[in-house]
Amino acid sequence: MLIKTATEIPTREITDESLYLKRRKFLMGAASAAGAALLPGIGHGATQDAYRQLPDVRPGPFGTDEQPTSFEDASSYNNFYEFGTGKSDPERRAGSLRTDPWTLKVGGEVGKPGVIGLESLIAPHQLEERVYRMRCVEAWSMVIPWVGIPLGDLLTRFEPTSKAKYVSFQTLFDPSQMPGQRRNVLDWPYVEGLRIDEAMHPLTILAVGMYGRVLPNQNGAPLRLVVPWKYGFKGIKSIVSIRLVEKEPPTSWNLSAPHEYGFYANVNPEVDHPRWSQKRERRIGEFFKRKTLPFNGYAEQVAHLYQDMDLRANY
Repeated sequence: MLIKTATEIPTREITDESLYLKRRKFLMGAASAAGAALLPGIGHGATQDAYRQLPDVRPGPFGTDEQPTSFEDASSYNNFYEFGTGKSDPERRAGSLRTDPWTLKVGGEVGKPGVIGLESLIAPHQLEERVYRMRCVEAWSMVIPWVGIPLGDLLTRFEPTSKAKYVSFQTLFDPSQMPGQRRNVLDWPYVEGLRIDEAMHPLTILAVGMYGRVLPNQNGAPLRLVVPWKYGFKGIKSIVSIRLVEKEPPTSWNLSAPHEYGFYANVNPEVDHPRWSQKRERRIGEFFKRKTLPFNGYAEQVAHLYQDMDLRANY
């Protein structure tokens, strides 16, 4: 399959943050259904109140006290190329995604491989809400209250072996539901990966909701990865498969444009993207830019994972 590099994607399809404030008045609130098991079907332009409240959510052990981005902005300004390359495409098109039933396959270097339904995945855990800073590689950011479970807790249930050095993730591949997959913008299905210590880190979660409610389709329903110290493209959405592997797995954006997107994707303001600076960012909903923080402000928790690495070479 032909893989388009980032430089081949038309400029009009890549974030132009100077247009964002003008564009917002044309964007509507969260648009899609998140599956009958979690949420009744809703129409285009739904607000946060249209999404079912998740029960028994407790505050998580990590987070920030920064003002969250509005739900309307967080659910209508997205990167989700399975539904299009424009920032408003996912909100408009993700209603075609069916999230019930949904299963997750876990295999590879584990003692107990298996397939688990979404409800069974969540059942042993109390859902946690964590307000995380999220930074996109295109120099925009948000603060989102995610609801989910620690990824490490899930992986432990499948008994990783000593050969499990990395964790590989795969998104659903179904062009009938995900119209963006009918175009060769990326080599589908979308894949991502983490080192096992990154995956087991307590900051890393699998999210099933946000703002205390079920996760909208355009934000990665019904199951997405959240790694707050990394750029947003690491947060793979609509996950159907997790494999624990011995060697570094391929990742979609690194395959597409390796000179621009590395495996690690740690937020590092000292390493510019080839086409723009990463030193400053614009928080969605704000006018002025702010300074980008190393590891997106989570250096105290995660910098030790990379203490012997050259973070310019391992970008």
